[in-house]
Amino acid sequence: MNRALTAWIDGIGLIAPGLPDWPSAAAVLCGAQPWRSEPSVLPAAALLPPAERRRASRVIRLALALGQQAAAQAGADLAQLATVFAASGADGHNCHALCEQLAGEDRQISPTRFHNSVHNAAAGYWGIATRSMAPCQVICAYDGSLGAGLMDALAQVALDGRSVLLVCYDSEYPEPLHAKRPLPDAAGMAWVLAPRRSGASLAQISVTPGGQDAPTRMQEGALEALRAQFPSLRALPALDALARRSIADVALDYLPGHSLGLRLQPC
Repeated sequence: MNRALTAWIDGIGLIAPGLPDWPSAAAVLCGAQPWRSEPSVLPAAALLPPAERRRASRVIRLALALGQQAAAQAGADLAQLATVFAASGADGHNCHALCEQLAGEDRQISPTRFHNSVHNAAAGYWGIATRSMAPCQVICAYDGSLGAGLMDALAQVALDGRSVLLVCYDSEYPEPLHAKRPLPDAAGMAWVLAPRRSGASLAQISVTPGGQDAPTRMQEGALEALRAQFPSLRALPALDALARRSIADVALDYLPGHSLGLRLQPC
C-alpha cells in the first residue's frame, strides 16, 4: 500500500491567461466572476537588483512572481523557505533566440542568454533575489512536472519538518518550436506547504502516489482548456476546491499510466 504524504497549504500563487493572481483566480473558480481570455500578466521582478532585473526573462519573472504571491499569503520569510522549482521545459523565447543565433554565421552567444538558458535559471535568480541559502530542487518531468515537484516538496516537508515553497511554471515557445510544443502563453502556480497547521493554513493536502485514475477535469470548458494546455495548471481542480473551500478528492495526472490522488480538506 502506498503511504499518503500530508502537509498544510499556507499560501497560493497563480498566474495564467485571464488569471493574474490567486484572489482573482479564486473569484473565477468559485463562480463569483466570469473568466475572460486575456494574456498572462507578468510583473517586473521587483525583488532583483536593477542589473539582474533587466536581464530577467519572461519565465524568470513568472517564477519569481508566483513564489512571491504564495509566500506573501503565507507570511513566510523568503530567505528561509526551502524551494522546489518544477517546469516542463525551458525558457521558450531564449531557446528560440539561441537556435536563431546558432543557425546563422555569427555564432557568438550572449553570456546572458547562455546562463538564462539553463533549466535552473529561475531558481538561481530566486536565490539572488531572496539571498536564500535554504535547500533548492529543480525538476523537469515533461507533462508530469507538477506531480513530480509536488511529491518532492511533500517528501521534504515530511522528512525535514520544514515549510517548502513549490513553484511550477511553463513558458511559450515561438514558431517553429511552438508547433511541436503548443503552449499558448506563460502560466504557473505555487504552494507553500507546511508540516504543521498554523493561523495561515488554508487546507490540509494528502497525496497518495501509485494511482491509475483518469485525471480530474474542470467542468467549465475554458478552464479545462487551461488545465489541459499547461502542465503547470494540471492541479486546477484542486485549486477549484480550495477556492470553494470544499472537501475534494482529485486525481492529478502524473507520469504515463500513473496518477496522484489528492485529498483536500479546508481549514
